[in-house]
Amino acid sequence: MGEAKRRKQLGLMPTVHSFEAQMDADGNVTLTHGPEEPALRERIEAALEASQPSGAGWDSAYRTAYVMAGRSERRLQTVEDVQAIPVPPYRRFTGDLVLGQASGTDLNIPAGEGGSLRLREQLHSFDGSRWGGFSTNRDPQEVLRDLLSHPAARLRGEELGAFRVEHWQEGRMDIEPEPPEELLEPIEAVTREWHGETPEEWAQTHHDLLEEGDDGPVPVARRLLLELRRPAPLQSPLNPAFAIVGDVEFYPDPDGSSYTLDGETWLPYGDPDAAPEGGDGGDLSELISQMLDVQTVPVTVWADGRVEWEEGSVPDEHAQRLRSELLAATGAGDPQEWAEWTRALLAETFADEAPYLAEVPNLPAVQAVRLDIPTDALTDPDDPAQYFMESEFTLDGEHWHDLYGEEVPEELERLRPSN
Repeated sequence: MGEAKRRKQLGLMPTVHSFEAQMDADGNVTLTHGPEEPALRERIEAALEASQPSGAGWDSAYRTAYVMAGRSERRLQTVEDVQAIPVPPYRRFTGDLVLGQASGTDLNIPAGEGGSLRLREQLHSFDGSRWGGFSTNRDPQEVLRDLLSHPAARLRGEELGAFRVEHWQEGRMDIEPEPPEELLEPIEAVTREWHGETPEEWAQTHHDLLEEGDDGPVPVARRLLLELRRPAPLQSPLNPAFAIVGDVEFYPDPDGSSYTLDGETWLPYGDPDAAPEGGDGGDLSELISQMLDVQTVPVTVWADGRVEWEEGSVPDEHAQRLRSELLAATGAGDPQEWAEWTRALLAETFADEAPYLAEVPNLPAVQAVRLDIPTDALTDPDDPAQYFMESEFTLDGEHWHDLYGEEVPEELERLRPSN
């Protein structure tokens, strides 16, 4: 008897139920083909509803796939540019519900105890009758370059707030500040996923964060700092959310999180040498400030394509990669692309103080822009410097203007229409 047949007769082989399901833009799932048993159908529907983006999340996911497929014929600078891409309201999934899968097998989507969904195809439709999809045969590097060539790829979604979750191993959670009712369950679910659903996962995720062996002590409780945002106009695979629930993205911050071995003294994950915290864990606003306090390296990008930084601030082995990414993101070296990028930069920066800049046909030429680049992005090939923050610009190559200053520079103020 073959091994596979023997295992099947002994009940050791997984049971597979094929299915086909449709989903609308609001995340409602309709099973069009699948197992007859209601409990199994509910598993499939619940797993898809929990795992697939809806609302603004679906808009962002589709538009990202559209751009990565090379479909965009224009350079996307602003939120409005991205929102001009129409989004189909319907999706269709085909796949399998797998029950009794051996542990250690990485299937796509959890579907209740002992079950997982394996998706084989996803299509989309504008009218519910004609279906299509995007090709997956392109070179991944080419796909990534296509996405990062659009300045809009570094825009982030609206911040909804930051929450600290105190999670005890036995399951109790306390959240500060108190979240809106509709966010309570998702925050708890994401926290359990981050910390681990089982005692083994709880211990393993703790040891992984400390980068220590698996035989160290296990905490009785952990505090997690979570940042919540609406989906970005385009999703960057280089800075993905840990989880997307509906139209909310969740970003855990390990450096702002801590743990306790005795229930009283709290130790930070981000700085093992730091002094322990007291029982109250400190002020939440201070933790959030620490989360947003990012170490950066200043870089100057010139219109003609020069990229300059202080000697020694960027490792030599990463210099060429960083220079290439900045040129692609800013358009420096290409007069038309640079003009488009800097026009959008000035118009967005001074949108409140000088809304007329978006309409002025001939803005003064920007000679250079100074950027602040997170130090983590300098050495991590999976986190390129697309996450730079513009800080200053110059119109003459000598006098610099603060992009975050309250006053509009005189050269731009002169362009204000007289009413």
